[in-house]
Amino acid sequence: MAHRYRVQRLLTAAGLLLGLAPSASLACACGCGVFDVGTSALLPTSGGATAFIEYDFMDQNRNWSGTSSAPSSANADKEIRTDFMTMGGQYMFDQDWGVMAKVPIWDRTFKTDSGSGGVDSFEHAALGDVRLMGVYTGLSDDMSTGVIFGTKLATGDFTYANFDRDTQIGTGSTDALLGLYHTGDLTSDDAFVWYGQVMWDKPLASQGGYTPGSEIDGAVGVYYDNFIFSDGTQITPMLQMIASNRTRDGGINADPPNTGYNRLMLSPGVEAHIGNWKIYGDVEFPVYQDMNGNQLVAHQLFKFILSRSLDE
Repeated sequence: MAHRYRVQRLLTAAGLLLGLAPSASLACACGCGVFDVGTSALLPTSGGATAFIEYDFMDQNRNWSGTSSAPSSANADKEIRTDFMTMGGQYMFDQDWGVMAKVPIWDRTFKTDSGSGGVDSFEHAALGDVRLMGVYTGLSDDMSTGVIFGTKLATGDFTYANFDRDTQIGTGSTDALLGLYHTGDLTSDDAFVWYGQVMWDKPLASQGGYTPGSEIDGAVGVYYDNFIFSDGTQITPMLQMIASNRTRDGGINADPPNTGYNRLMLSPGVEAHIGNWKIYGDVEFPVYQDMNGNQLVAHQLFKFILSRSLDE
């Protein structure tokens, strides 16, 4: 059972996240929900409280259409560079039920054709869409299987004058969130452990003539759990595959032809567990992308999480 608690601890920490475009060729291919799976931010370990901060980074500077790179000239937008900063925590009332919250702040720089041969650059930082969730881990005695459910609130700014609706920091929508995770042994000595997780984000209410597409993100990975030093420090390397599907946006202020995609990424990562602290980092490399229309994509995505148990 102890190794499964370490699995939960590996997965515990914290995730979140877009640009602008003045022409019909919108550039958004963010898929920011991808930061919430894999080492997904707030899976429980035991009763008690955990606090975390997370930093993610994405630089969308490559035009993509269908399954291949496309000429930059086919898209008026040239770059969407975003720093995603998230603070949050979880509290488990017992080993069956808990609550969690994520409060994001984004800082985004957007570059697009000026219309006169130059490139305009805009930068905006603001509060993002807050996520409030519950967790049920009573599906298994050892907490190796759990359900995550909740809502994404329309707290983020979606009125910045230089951003279109599909690239605003906030979506302006209230969404339902539903996820499932499971972990298990690959070897009898508990050295190798596998995990799987999926998270679904479904907009239920929208405003201002824009409804973001539904998004589903899933991850399957394996990690090695036997690097434990004499002082109790544990180093856990991992490798995971992350898949994403996002449907087209809708509404009079949306651009359905240039939104929606399928994506598969390979992500190596490592976590260090030092006393009450955990430090996690990974890099996510796209290996397959199928984008509708023309959209800006990143060469890689970065994630860093620092968390602390408040009850040990």
